Amino acid sequence: MDILNGVMQGLQVAFSVEGILLVFIGVLIGTLIGMIPGLGPITAIGVMIPISYGMDIYLALIMMAGVYYGAIFGGSTSSILLNAPGVEGTISTAFDGYPMAQKGHAGKALAIAAICSFVGGTVGVVLLMTFAPALASVAVAFGPAEYFALMLLALTAITSLSDGSMSKALISGVLGFMVATVGIDGQTGTPRFTFGNINLLNGIEFLVIGLGLFAIAEVAVLIINRHKAQAKMHKIGSLRLTKEDFKEMRGPMARQSLIGFLIGVLPGAGATIASFIGYTSEKKLSKKPEEFGKGAVAGLAGPETANNAATSGAFVPLLSLGIPGSGTTAVMLGAFLVMGIQPGPLLMTDHPTLFWAIIISMYIGNIFLLILNLPLIPYISKILMIPRPMLISLVIFFCVIGIYTLSFNVFDLYLLLFFGVIGFLIKLVRIPAAPFILAFILGDMMEQSLRKALTISNGSLSIFIEKPIAVSLLIVSVLSLMIPPLFKYIKKKNTSEQPMDM
Repeated sequence: MDILNGVMQGLQVAFSVEGILLVFIGVLIGTLIGMIPGLGPITAIGVMIPISYGMDIYLALIMMAGVYYGAIFGGSTSSILLNAPGVEGTISTAFDGYPMAQKGHAGKALAIAAICSFVGGTVGVVLLMTFAPALASVAVAFGPAEYFALMLLALTAITSLSDGSMSKALISGVLGFMVATVGIDGQTGTPRFTFGNINLLNGIEFLVIGLGLFAIAEVAVLIINRHKAQAKMHKIGSLRLTKEDFKEMRGPMARQSLIGFLIGVLPGAGATIASFIGYTSEKKLSKKPEEFGKGAVAGLAGPETANNAATSGAFVPLLSLGIPGSGTTAVMLGAFLVMGIQPGPLLMTDHPTLFWAIIISMYIGNIFLLILNLPLIPYISKILMIPRPMLISLVIFFCVIGIYTLSFNVFDLYLLLFFGVIGFLIKLVRIPAAPFILAFILGDMMEQSLRKALTISNGSLSIFIEKPIAVSLLIVSVLSLMIPPLFKYIKKKNTSEQPMDM
């Protein structure tokens, strides 16, 4: 009865006039901020904490939750249209979304992103509502050994992020690992690879690398090939999706809604890792993997579904354990504490109205996001109609403003330019940027998890064999590396053994 009462009270809050209005404001602000490269939900929520003083606690937290998943929803727009990810969780959206826009199907790409985001977010909320308490115990079961194995499994995806050359993918991944080690060692406090520069002591911001490798590098390519690019990108295309498109979206939406949510449940994983795993897993499962990176529907549907499902999953450790799973949920945790609410195992019993109001409001928010985004696609797509010189200037402007507002440090702008040059050079030699990004994201977490696990076991590697979850993930990692080359070898052998026609 207590749960039923909490659900009923949560419904009253979420469906009140004020609740619906603030959900709408939250998702609208989140969507707009998500579209701007370099900004994101952390900035928006941080700014809204002082603005929400004096507001009803429940309504204020509902609005901030709306900003969070609204930013992930809206971040795909700049990824698809400009190859400039608005938020970290939408980098893999650009892998097939931007090529689709280059082919004159920007409207179709934005429609696929909006529908898949809605499905992923809604399924994630259903799972959150159903399994939050049970999944909280699963998240607690993940220790350093399990996290290392999970990160290793994610890294085996490097082989899927290349265009057939595993060596180039590995080179890109090693470069990403090297950059991830820059800064102060989290365990010993020793500066590493800073070259005496105090600006590097805190490491390099993810968005500096992401916008440099993708947005600035793409700007350089557009400038060099401006006449050719103008002809292709000028077309917006129809928003209408065919039966074949829905057929290709169906599988990724079903799979990645579940996978993305489960990854989001793990503290420290989040929408970024979920989107990468969503992309790579769909490429491995696809019957046409060669189409990925060239505008494949499944290549766009997979990460867009996964990152929005992961956003819902991230609320499981936040609400049930009081553990932030990402930078954004850490700011959300701060907002809870500022308002006198302690998230954790007792939240559902001490504040059932708040618990259920936030979850129920997410249903409303996802509907608002779909209603907001689908009709606006023809107008959003007109970004492509902006004259090329002006569009290039706007991309550079938003990247510079977004990076500068991260730390108000001019040195970050030099880093942005540096990684832009790196991104342009690796494009020239056809080294994929995606493994670089993935290795950078996972590098620090993987290193710290390995060192913590070895500290617990006094240096013994047996800890990875003794833990059932860890050993299972390690076995899957090995298989995911061995099976593709094996299939490739068998296919090559069968082809060579076929008799020649006379």
